[in-house]
Amino acid sequence: MGKKLLQQRAGRGNINFRSPSWKRVGKARIPNIEGDHVGKIIDIVHNPGVNAPLALIKLENGSKFYVPAVQGVIVGQKIQIGNNASIGAGNIVEIGKVPEGTIVSNIEKTKGDGGKFARSAGSYGVVVGKMGDKVLVKLTSEKIAQVSSDARAIIGVIAGGGVTEKPLLKAGNNYWKNKAKAKKWPHVRGVAMNPVSHPHGGGLHQSVSRPSTVSRNAPPGRKVGHIAARRTGRREGA
Repeated sequence: MGKKLLQQRAGRGNINFRSPSWKRVGKARIPNIEGDHVGKIIDIVHNPGVNAPLALIKLENGSKFYVPAVQGVIVGQKIQIGNNASIGAGNIVEIGKVPEGTIVSNIEKTKGDGGKFARSAGSYGVVVGKMGDKVLVKLTSEKIAQVSSDARAIIGVIAGGGVTEKPLLKAGNNYWKNKAKAKKWPHVRGVAMNPVSHPHGGGLHQSVSRPSTVSRNAPPGRKVGHIAARRTGRREGA
């Protein structure tokens, strides 16, 4: 009797497939506070499983919070928060108050959500226009996002850009990179397995050798391939 399929094992939710969220430093969100505040970066830390570094900011009232660090900020730097904050790297401002062409990151969609857009390493958005109570922000994906004018954002580009361009050099580095995100690597193809281990296994060569569409109600041991496919066959003109 062969092993269970990978998705069957993952569905049980054991420790090998559970996201190691306890290793994370904390939530990286803009705090939902009113008024003008001045904070200080007291540390810049690595968040396991995340490429972007985090900046730990301490406000004048003693409260602390994490936000994605932007390029150019240093430990000990003063951070301004609120309507009167200047357009400087690391400051948290209302996006409706910044001029067009400003580069921003960790952009909220609505005020108080902590940040929804441009949060990964090297990402940013550019304010390209204003339309009523909405602000248009062009993201690195070339898409235009509409956010509330009272939503907040951080001035600057998220630090850590280009980290994915570094070569892994050996398989072990790829293994630990994926393990930090609870991803299974290496991932073996079903057609490379034996028939006892996978429905696509076996045969004189590596091929599914049968239609790979299966029913939505197929038993777990058979539910691989194109599950509940809406269509089959080649597209016209393809």
